[in-house]
Amino acid sequence: MDTALLIILAGAAAAGFAQGVSGFAFSLVALSVWAWAVEPQLAAPMSVFGALVGQLVALPWVWRGFELRKLLPLVVGGLIGVPLGAVLLQWLDPTLFRFALGVFLLIYCPLMLLLPADFSWPHGGRIADGVAGFAGGVLGGLAGISGPVPTLWTTLRGWDKDTQRGVLQAFNIAMHVATLTAYTLSGSITGEALVMFAWITPALSIPAVLGVLLFRRLATRTFRRLILLLLLVSGATLVWGSVAAWL
Repeated sequence: MDTALLIILAGAAAAGFAQGVSGFAFSLVALSVWAWAVEPQLAAPMSVFGALVGQLVALPWVWRGFELRKLLPLVVGGLIGVPLGAVLLQWLDPTLFRFALGVFLLIYCPLMLLLPADFSWPHGGRIADGVAGFAGGVLGGLAGISGPVPTLWTTLRGWDKDTQRGVLQAFNIAMHVATLTAYTLSGSITGEALVMFAWITPALSIPAVLGVLLFRRLATRTFRRLILLLLLVSGATLVWGSVAAWL
């Protein structure tokens, strides 16, 4: 087994566990590892496929928090955003976009951590939820990272961890399916990508289950702080990866 494949499998396992705990972090973790061994054109569909597999593997443990009423605005906004993100991919610099998102997370998450643990923002209603879903869809189509913005928004909303996880699990599955469909129609899913899909699926599945079992043991307040810390780390990863790409 060559070094590149070991890096790919290690990245898939680490990302699967992170997603199992958080519900969203697969692409951010995987891309930060795979950048050392995989071309960006191949890494993007790999990360979206891996994130979808991780979501499906964890689904039996989190579906009970699902609420259709809360999901619909997010999904409608997200499905509008995915094709826009795919179009923007042809015009925008994805590296610059990831850098900007990383800087935003590095500024915003520490501020959220300083707020009282029971703080919530009740304003905006379904329209604001739809806007958060739209932003997640655009990011999903552009860079395969649909989870951070809706996760940040629902954390600010003060949703309990089971509802947040169940709703966002369904949202992310929908976004990943839509993004993979867009990639397929654009010809981005190559034979090499299919081979990589076969390698990373078993590598991420068991770590994803272990991660979701850890999630089930966390209290809502602890989960909220963990999500914000993971988003903070994600921001640092995005900034570091962008700077590394420029250098």
